[in-house]
Amino acid sequence: MQSSGGINTLKVLLQKEFSLFIATRFILIFSLFLQNTVVSYKLYSLTKNPLSLGLVGLFEVIPAFACAFFAGYVVDRKEKRSVYLLCILGYILNAILFLYITSTSFTHQYSVSAMERFIYMGMFISGFIRAFLAPSSFSLLPLLVKKEDIPFAITWSSTSWMLGSVLGPLVGGILLAHYGISISIAFALVLLCVSSFFILAIKRKPIQYSKDIGIIKGLAQGFRFVFRNQLILAVLSLDLFAVLFGGAEALLPVVSTDILQVGEVGYGWLRSAHGIGAIFLLLVLTYIPLKNHVGKKLFLCVGLFGLCILFFGLSTSFILSFFLLFFAGLFDGVSVVIRHSILQMKTPEHLKGRVSSINMMFISSSNELGAFESGFTARYLGTVPAIVLGGFMTIAVVISTYFLAPQLKNLNAMEDEPVNDA
Repeated sequence: MQSSGGINTLKVLLQKEFSLFIATRFILIFSLFLQNTVVSYKLYSLTKNPLSLGLVGLFEVIPAFACAFFAGYVVDRKEKRSVYLLCILGYILNAILFLYITSTSFTHQYSVSAMERFIYMGMFISGFIRAFLAPSSFSLLPLLVKKEDIPFAITWSSTSWMLGSVLGPLVGGILLAHYGISISIAFALVLLCVSSFFILAIKRKPIQYSKDIGIIKGLAQGFRFVFRNQLILAVLSLDLFAVLFGGAEALLPVVSTDILQVGEVGYGWLRSAHGIGAIFLLLVLTYIPLKNHVGKKLFLCVGLFGLCILFFGLSTSFILSFFLLFFAGLFDGVSVVIRHSILQMKTPEHLKGRVSSINMMFISSSNELGAFESGFTARYLGTVPAIVLGGFMTIAVVISTYFLAPQLKNLNAMEDEPVNDA
C-alpha cells in the first residue's frame, strides 16, 4: 500500500455499488448490535444471572457453527447478492419475534422463564442466519471493486462494521433508557427494512463456482485449503483463542449494573468503547498503513488486547473501564485488518464462501463461545476473577502461538497473490 493510500481509500468509496454495499453493511450491523444490546440488558435485568448472558452467546453459536459446514459451499454455488438479501429478510422476521417477546401483551401472559426461553430461541435463529450472512458478504465484496482496490475496500468494510458496532450499542442504551425496549427494537426493525432496499440496488453478480463436485468434496476442498496454509491457519487460531478467553465484554450488563453502577446509558457507552477504539485504529491505518513486520505487530497488539481485558476486570472506575475497552478495541482492530487482508488476498475466488465460513467458525463463533465461557466462569468464580482470568489466558495464547507459528511471526508484508487450492 503506497503513501497515497488515503486518497485511494476515498476513491473506492465513490464506486456506486460498493458504496451501497457499505451502507447496507453499516445499517445491518448497527441494527443487530442495537437489538442485541437492549435484549441482553433486558435479559439480565430479569434473571440477575450472569450465566444467562453466556447462554445468549451459546444459543447463537450452536447453529452458526453447525451450519457453517455447508453454508459456505451453498454460498459459493449461489448468487451472492440474493443470499445476502435473504439473510436480511430473515433478520427482519427475527426482529419481529423479539418485538413480540418484549411487548406488554407477552409479558402479561407469560412468565420470566418463558421470556428467557423465547430470547434464546431468537438468538438461535440469529445464529442460523449469520452462518449464511458472513460468507455471502465476504464473497460479494471483491465482486464490487477492481482487484487492486480490494485492500482499500477491506478497510471500508471493516470500518463500516466497527462503526455499526459502536453506534448500535450506544444508541441502544440511550433508547432503552428513555423509550424502553419495545421502541428500541422497533427502531432496529425499521432500519433492517431500509438495509434491504440498499442491497436490492446492487445488481446480481455472476457465480464464480458452478462445478458440482458434491457437498462432501466441496467442504473437504475448503478445509484442505485452510489447514494446508500455515499462515491462514495461524491467524485464525490466534484470533480464535484470544477472543475465546477475552470475551469479558459479554459481562458488561453485570459490570455496568453491579460494579460500576452507571445505568443504561453508561452501559451503552461501555458496549461502544471497543468499537470506538477499533474505528480510530482503522482511520489511522488509512493514512499510515501496515507495511513492515506485520506478524510481530499482530502478536504485540493481541497481547496488549489481553492486558487491557485483564486490567478492565480490576477496574472500579467508569472512565478507566471505558478507556481500557477503547484500547482493547484499538489493538483488536489490527488483528481484524490483517486477518481479512490475508484471507481476501490469499483465497481463490471459487473458495471464498467456504473459507469465509471456516473463518466464521474460528472467529465469529469464538465471540459467542467466549461469552459463554465468561458467563459460566463468572457464575462460579465471580465476575472480576472471570475477566482477569480471561486476560491472563489471552496473553498465554499469544506467547504460545508466537513460538508455534514462525511463518506468521516472520510475516513482513501481506501479498496479493492467492495460494493454489489443493
